[in-house]
Amino acid sequence: MSRQHSATSDGDDLEEELEADLRADCANCFGLCCVALPFAAGADFAVDKPAGSACHNLAADFRCGIHSRLRAEGYPGCVAFDCFGAGQKVSKLTFGGQDWRGDSARARRMFDTFTVMRQLHEVLRYLTEALRLPAARPIHDELRRARAELWRATLGDVEELLALDVAALRERANTLLLRASELARCVVPGRKPDHRGADLTGARLRGARLAGASLRGASLLAADLTDADLRVADFTGADLRGADLSGADLEGSLFLTQPQLQAANGNEATRLPTGTPRPSHW
Repeated sequence: MSRQHSATSDGDDLEEELEADLRADCANCFGLCCVALPFAAGADFAVDKPAGSACHNLAADFRCGIHSRLRAEGYPGCVAFDCFGAGQKVSKLTFGGQDWRGDSARARRMFDTFTVMRQLHEVLRYLTEALRLPAARPIHDELRRARAELWRATLGDVEELLALDVAALRERANTLLLRASELARCVVPGRKPDHRGADLTGARLRGARLAGASLRGASLLAADLTDADLRVADFTGADLRGADLSGADLEGSLFLTQPQLQAANGNEATRLPTGTPRPSHW
C-alpha cells in the first residue's frame, strides 16, 4: 500500500483497499497491542502489565507464544481485542518498517501513534458498515466524504497523526453514524427501546424484546440475553464481556464487532448477522 495511491483512493477503490486494511494482519505488525497497551489482572488478563512494556508471552519474532491457548492461559481479553488493521499500518507504513526495539524515543512515539490509529480505524470500520446499509442511502454521500477525510488522515506522518484532534473527528463521524442507525432501525415497527449508555451489568434480559434497540455504549457486562430478540439493534461501543447470547437473534444488528462477540458467550442457536464468523469458544 503506497501513500500516494491510498491518498487518492475514492469510491470503489477505497472500498477495496479498506476491505483488506481494516483487518488485523499480525504477521505484518511489531506486536504493538502486546506492548503499547496496559493489562490489568482479572477476568480478562492473567497478569498486570504497564503500557509500553512487552507482554512476557511476546516472542522475538513479535508473535504470541501462547496464541493457540490464550483463553486457557487466562487471556480472553487478548482474544477479544482487534486493532482493525491499525497495527500493521503503523508498523509498515507510518514507521516504514522500523520496530520499537532499541530506541525508547521511537518506541514511545510508535505506541502513541498506534493508540491514535486504532481509534481512527475503528471509526472507519463503522463508516464502512454504515455505507452498506440500504436504509442509510439518503446520507451515503456524506458518509463517503467523512470516510475519505478520515482515511486521508490515517496516511499522515507521525507528527500529523499525533496532532490530530481525534475526539473531534470521532464526534463528527458519530453524528452521521447516529443518523445511519436511526434510518436503519426504522424498519422495526413501533417504538424502539432506548438503552443508550445504560448500565445493564448483570441484567436479566432473557427473552427480552430488544429489536431495533439502541444499546450504544451500554454496559451489558455478564447480562443474561438468552433467547433475546436483538434484531437490528445498535451495538456501537456496547460492553458485552461475559454476556450470554445463547439462542439470541442478532440478525441485522448494527455496528456489532467481532471483538464484542469474542468477549461474549453464545451457542450454535445464536443467530448472527450474515457473514459474521461464530466465535470458536461458543
